[in-house]
Amino acid sequence: MIWVRSTLFFAGMAISAVLFCPVALLVWPVPVVTRMRIIGLWAHFIRWWLALTCGLRHEVKGLEHLPSKPGVILSKHQSAWETIVFQVIFPPQTWALKREALWLPFFGWGLAATSPIAINRDTPVRALERLLRQGCEKIAQGRWVVIFPEGTRMAPGEQGAYHPGGAMLAVKAGVPVVPIAHDAGLYWGRRSFLKKPGVIRVCVGPPIATDGAKARAVNQAAQEWIESTMASLLGASEQPVGSAKTKTHN
Repeated sequence: MIWVRSTLFFAGMAISAVLFCPVALLVWPVPVVTRMRIIGLWAHFIRWWLALTCGLRHEVKGLEHLPSKPGVILSKHQSAWETIVFQVIFPPQTWALKREALWLPFFGWGLAATSPIAINRDTPVRALERLLRQGCEKIAQGRWVVIFPEGTRMAPGEQGAYHPGGAMLAVKAGVPVVPIAHDAGLYWGRRSFLKKPGVIRVCVGPPIATDGAKARAVNQAAQEWIESTMASLLGASEQPVGSAKTKTHN
């Protein structure tokens, strides 16, 4: 049954991406924040379709920590799930991503319409310069910047090196870092076609101030919070998050 459900989900996701791509291109001339809200309707559909076909939902704990003004989100990266559903959970945002992602048919074209920070990993110095310059511009426009500091998807229980670019951006822009941990990889695995039913838990950490701080210290603080929270999530993978301020979404 899980194969049937996953196939049905994939078919709906692929067809909806093809159908929604022209919409993303047509709204390119409108202001970027408005454009993001329109393009984000696809993410709302995918969230609903995922729950309907695969029985996969999510809970969010700690949204009260999210500052009212935009900053930098440093998040664990485990699957494609967070690249889609973060658009539902958090305010208008942009992502730092490898430029090759924009070359994907339909999905990549729609992604390009969101005006992301596309970097070339083959030139790390210039990539960092681009991240800092464009990241400050995006924040000034009123958009959060989402960065996966490990640079790639990591399976649950694995940890990669935390690159400091996101912390450097936050320090340069004078905005806080908000660390995010989640266990999406338990249900939507890295490079896995199958989507398991269950509840993905997303934890939003307290903002890390950057005033007068060094980027290395900010990056270390984010890493420690994310990894300790991940250990708690994976260690209690069968337990509900359970909190008065936890929101469950279909």
